[in-house]
Amino acid sequence: MSNVQVLIVEDELKNLEINRHFTEKVEGFEVCGIAASIEEAKEVIDILEPDLVLLDIYFPDGDGIDFLWYIRQHYRHIDVILITAAKEIERVQAAIRGGVFDFLIKPIMFKRLEKTLIKYRDYRKKLQTMGKVSQHEVDRLLHRVTENQVTEQLVPKGIDPLTLKKVKKELLRFSDGITAEEFGQYIGISRTTARRYLEYLVSTGEVKADLSYGKVGRPERTYIVLQTMES
Repeated sequence: MSNVQVLIVEDELKNLEINRHFTEKVEGFEVCGIAASIEEAKEVIDILEPDLVLLDIYFPDGDGIDFLWYIRQHYRHIDVILITAAKEIERVQAAIRGGVFDFLIKPIMFKRLEKTLIKYRDYRKKLQTMGKVSQHEVDRLLHRVTENQVTEQLVPKGIDPLTLKKVKKELLRFSDGITAEEFGQYIGISRTTARRYLEYLVSTGEVKADLSYGKVGRPERTYIVLQTMES
């Protein structure tokens, strides 16, 4: 995957250089241009066609929130991260309504920006590999959180996140499918417990279940990992 092309829109030269330096320290990102005013940003955005804009709010010639909506109107494929000294809740609400990927408050720290950029990079990569999505994957994209965070927030009663993580990791070994009884024996849990976790993964769209017939002819559910599942 090619580097994410970033346009930095910031009127203070010192902050602009800091943002440029921090951005290019993160693997997979390249600053394709800078703009010190809203007018200049409107001129270069069409020429540079960035993937991502790092945008301030306060400019002598305009408002960053207005420029955010300009981007939404004319360049819907471009994402925006706000980096600003603005702390008013109205500004934050307006940014959220405008669909920003994140809202960072100055003074910006490298680790915080790095965390956001890595999330953004992973988000883009995930989008490019998806066709149809499950609810589980929509939750991950919409909330922009890690697999572990989604798991911890959304798993139902009776599903332990740590056990689920182990189940998913071990299940990847059985690409041809496995029954709940066989899987329970393999990882050392009861058939009932194994089936509860496997059926949960079926509900999230990460595993599919097919019927197979054993030696005595009794049908059993065989659980098969789908390509969308991650350990």
